[in-house]
Amino acid sequence: MSKQSEDEIEEEELELYEHYRFIVDKGQSPIRIDKFLTEKVAFATRNRVQLAIDAGSIKVNGENTKGSYKIKPADDIQVLFEKPRRETEILPENLDLGIIYEDEHLMVVNKPAGMVVHPAQGNWTGTLVNGLVYHFQNLPEMKGNAGRPGLVHRIDKDTSGLLVIAKSEIAMTHLAAQFFHHTIDRTYLALVWGEPDDESGTITGNVGRSFKNRKVMDVFEDGSYGKHAVTHWNLIERLRYVTLLQCNLETGRTHQIRVHMKSIGHPLFNDATYGGDKIRKGTQFSKYKTFVHNCFDLIPRQALHAKSLGFIHPVTKEKLYFEAPLPADFEGALDKWRNYVIYE
Repeated sequence: MSKQSEDEIEEEELELYEHYRFIVDKGQSPIRIDKFLTEKVAFATRNRVQLAIDAGSIKVNGENTKGSYKIKPADDIQVLFEKPRRETEILPENLDLGIIYEDEHLMVVNKPAGMVVHPAQGNWTGTLVNGLVYHFQNLPEMKGNAGRPGLVHRIDKDTSGLLVIAKSEIAMTHLAAQFFHHTIDRTYLALVWGEPDDESGTITGNVGRSFKNRKVMDVFEDGSYGKHAVTHWNLIERLRYVTLLQCNLETGRTHQIRVHMKSIGHPLFNDATYGGDKIRKGTQFSKYKTFVHNCFDLIPRQALHAKSLGFIHPVTKEKLYFEAPLPADFEGALDKWRNYVIYE
């Protein structure tokens, strides 16, 4: 199975998450902690428990322990891991999927901003996948991607626009291969701070998790860290202190457009993660500041929209192409900037 695309997905900061917690009963006999946990935790073995102890993932009364430790009544035992405990059951929810095309093998949806694509820590319900399992049975899952039926790529929670969903195994296999070989056509519209000097450009720089903040990505020019990433951009409209760009992804890395545009000094408008939620260009007049904050209120998210998607149908081999118009919040912010340029 082809490696999965990694479109604009945000992970949690690296830290330890509690998976199990036991308060030892008053009448408990003093037995080794590794034996105690193999009896309490499903699928646990003495070897797995010992490995977890060696890694510092099991604590007794808040402290690291040893496999030979004999538990005592009232001991507080925690089993901790780097990744949060993931719910295995996906709750079906009757959600509007925004389907713009569908056949027996696949469908294309227009995801609204604010909708998370799949369940994860802090977002177990209300996601696109919750809606998918309500409306469809037995959607395929990519290898190593359990709990995310139908998904072959993803876009960020606050990015709007197009996603293709696999409804059959053959669609999953062929679409994943197209993403892996970068033959999927993906076009985004992005409103960025500032005006680039050129009419078009290409940003090449490895994208990887920041060494300073594991919740965000960074660009590494020397290629020694992160994953190869290429973004092509074309200027669509200059609006004095902001610019509307078309971005085409050659690769699909986490936050790729957002972090690439920041790296060249043009963060996305109102992108709180990458500094776009502050006034980056313009005047110091209070009237201008009020205007910008009114624009922030109109589009309370990063100004990024997955406008178009093109791929080869996995069965018919037909070239399919879809477009999604700008949502109202993005269009409203654009119109406000256009009026500002004309009348100010």
